Amino acid sequence: MSDLIIRTEGLTKDYVLGAETVHALRDVDLQIEQGEFVAMMGPSGSGKSTFMNLIGCLDTPTAGEYWLNGAPVSELSDDQLARIRNREIGFVFQTFNLLPRATALHNVELPLIYAGVGAKERRKRAEAKLDLVGLMDRMGHRPPELSGGERQRVAVARALVNNPALLLADEPTGNLDSVTGAEIMRALVDLNADGQTIVLVTHEHDIAEYAQRQVHLRDGFIEKDFMKEHAGVDA
Repeated sequence: MSDLIIRTEGLTKDYVLGAETVHALRDVDLQIEQGEFVAMMGPSGSGKSTFMNLIGCLDTPTAGEYWLNGAPVSELSDDQLARIRNREIGFVFQTFNLLPRATALHNVELPLIYAGVGAKERRKRAEAKLDLVGLMDRMGHRPPELSGGERQRVAVARALVNNPALLLADEPTGNLDSVTGAEIMRALVDLNADGQTIVLVTHEHDIAEYAQRQVHLRDGFIEKDFMKEHAGVDA
């Protein structure tokens, strides 16, 4: 059995909105092994974004336990969670979240600056990740000078620059046309083939088809969890 990257037991998240309590995630038990590519599916309000926030250490559970790479993170302080986010987790968002006035290279370097990595090593590692996503020739360009697909590739390179144990992609094709979205998904498939563990949140079935495994949430519960026979569809 491969090493577990993610293990949750009874993971629960409630939000109090005035007099109402919203049960966003209810008693979720899930294991994700190193090297898996998992798509979290579900309609709006199913709990998939809440689950992403919890495993990404962006939020803390109301109840239950979460282990990342064997380390219990459910009870960590905000500072400890921030360190784990920077070292262990790479994030790719629908809106790219790039600095518009910074070059592609500088955008990719940012997590290394926060981690205290020296300038020479920063540039070396950032260039390597831009090369990995096919953007070495665009590293001096700023986001407004790049296409949507190129911006998302910069975001992927930035997410990978700290060599994270886990890559979280939240609707990564949501702002892209279907052709460009397929290019980004094929890039993620290639990264996974090289051993990168990926958890993808999406509501689009054709995007989820690229993953090896699909976990469907509904009303905060796991409704379905299954492996695909063939992942990485041709688009």
